[in-house]
Amino acid sequence: MHIAVLATNTDDSAFAARHPRDVEKFRSLIHAVRPGWTVRAFDLPKGAFPADIQGFDGFLIGGSPSSVHDDEAWIDRLLKLIRDAFAAGKPMAGACFGHQAIAKALGGTVGPNPGPFVLGIAETEVIAPAPWMDPVDRFRLAAAHGEQVTVLPPGAEVIGRAPGCPAACYRIGDRVFATQYHPEMRPEFLAALVEEFAPKLPEPVGRDARASLPRGTEGPRFAEWIARFMEQTQAQDLSTKNLGQALR
Repeated sequence: MHIAVLATNTDDSAFAARHPRDVEKFRSLIHAVRPGWTVRAFDLPKGAFPADIQGFDGFLIGGSPSSVHDDEAWIDRLLKLIRDAFAAGKPMAGACFGHQAIAKALGGTVGPNPGPFVLGIAETEVIAPAPWMDPVDRFRLAAAHGEQVTVLPPGAEVIGRAPGCPAACYRIGDRVFATQYHPEMRPEFLAALVEEFAPKLPEPVGRDARASLPRGTEGPRFAEWIARFMEQTQAQDLSTKNLGQALR
């Protein structure tokens, strides 16, 4: 499969420079579970966008310190790309900012967290598992967000919820699979992120973030779900195509 990773991270700080860029994090995430897939990354804030969405089997949209409400040309362009890809039947997976951008582009609403900034490891309670997921009750991923999806777009279904985040994970049929959290963040990077940002946040946020770290994350498990999600969509498309050819 040929997957486009749409990187949205605008962090050019010294901290970011000491760690792999998001494009590399997502490429490593996918190749860990599907080493044979072709993964092409695009740095959207720097103006790098796919020339033709038809050249890809699916899209993966990452996180960002930017808000989906920011008045930036690249964000408007991303929202249009999401609508075009959805109309074309391309599967899209979203993480954090990507989760929010897909919701906003397709008619949902994004707003501030009802509580403080969320940092550390978040546990999602699975309430309506998608067919491509393992039969689990909960899963854990890295978290770093001050906004979240407050109203789902039409046709969306909540897969999982977390404290203070009712739409922590959602899907739209077999075309969208999104989480408010970060499957691409490895434990060592998350620990460094917590130490970088905790001093800038209310003391309880940093304390709770540090306390959450020993619980560990399940990024590889979520990556496998993303891969299955993309594969089942491709399989359905091939089946429909073959049926159409047989009926001619």
